[in-house]
Amino acid sequence: MPPFPTPLLAPPAWATASVESASNAAATPLLAARSDEQAVAIWLAEYADRPRTWTAYRKEAERFLLWLRELGLKLGTVKREDVLAYRAFLAAPPAHWTGPSRPRTHPDWRPLTGPLSAASQHQAQTILAGLYSYLNHAGFVSGNPFRLLRQKTPPTQHTQERFLSETAWQAVLECVATLPRETAREQAHAERALWLISLLYLTGARRSEVAGARMGDLFERKGLWWWAVQGKGGKIARIPCSEELMAACRRYRQSLGLPAQPAPGENTPLLAQIPLRKAGPLLPLGDKGIYLVVRELFRRAAQRTDDPGICQQLKQATTHWLRHTAATHQLEAGVPLIVVSQNLRHSNLQTTRRYLHTEDEARHAASGVHSLRSRASDTDKEKPGD
Repeated sequence: MPPFPTPLLAPPAWATASVESASNAAATPLLAARSDEQAVAIWLAEYADRPRTWTAYRKEAERFLLWLRELGLKLGTVKREDVLAYRAFLAAPPAHWTGPSRPRTHPDWRPLTGPLSAASQHQAQTILAGLYSYLNHAGFVSGNPFRLLRQKTPPTQHTQERFLSETAWQAVLECVATLPRETAREQAHAERALWLISLLYLTGARRSEVAGARMGDLFERKGLWWWAVQGKGGKIARIPCSEELMAACRRYRQSLGLPAQPAPGENTPLLAQIPLRKAGPLLPLGDKGIYLVVRELFRRAAQRTDDPGICQQLKQATTHWLRHTAATHQLEAGVPLIVVSQNLRHSNLQTTRRYLHTEDEARHAASGVHSLRSRASDTDKEKPGD
């Protein structure tokens, strides 16, 4: 299968993008861009301080540019009918657009792993509408065809709860504990896996937050350890680090040949790639790498269990399930709702309340008081003449 061309591999590539004719007839554009790729790069640069947003927006813009390139279209020539066609394309992409999840530099990388859900289509449309609004105000395009669409919220469907049961979580821990350690590389992988699982579960952090973190982000204050995290919207928050988490950190650092305690300002990645050479530099493990490591652990754990339900749960699980699992297990252990909400950095307490499954169970039990038999008994007691 030939490589799929990607016009926006990295910011340096945008700066040297091939100069093309502007895709619009604006007389005084406010952007110094002479190609669609350069215009999109300038828009993305507005989100340079928000890595998670930048990545999500880059993904959607890149897909759209690739689709336009295949059809011979440009940003400024897109009509409403093209937007409708793109939405249909996302719902049923051609085979040559889809493939397994791979790093973007892999020769077999594809823009899509399969059809997008209604919610994901809506998200793509919202992001691209924002792109066109920016370019329209800058005079690079003469309108916003995405704003012509009737905005409708995708239907909410009941889906499986995205957290691991206690049994499934124990299966993951047993899998990590029994990872092979015969070679130096296997031992390095096992130690990193233990640290990653501990970090995601004990803090409830997002994988993007782990990917961009450094050891120097861990700091001690009055004998207590904290993790300074840059989350959604570039917000900085402090997550408490338990003694169990710091013990896991010390073990991981010692496996790397580092001092047990992180130093202030230390630039070592919080989670590192396994060096190809013994004395090689420690490079950060990226967002996609974290996703693949966790998915592989879930796959191994699924193979070890004889319970079909647990096996299916682990096969479906992703890294984000660990964030949900952390919240659910904390609440079930009696950690106050407000504390869990603060640790997960939810702006709304109701978001955290979704993980309080004991409320659902209590409501279900209370509903059992109401039954056909109880009403029939009451009716019998109230017969006329009694």
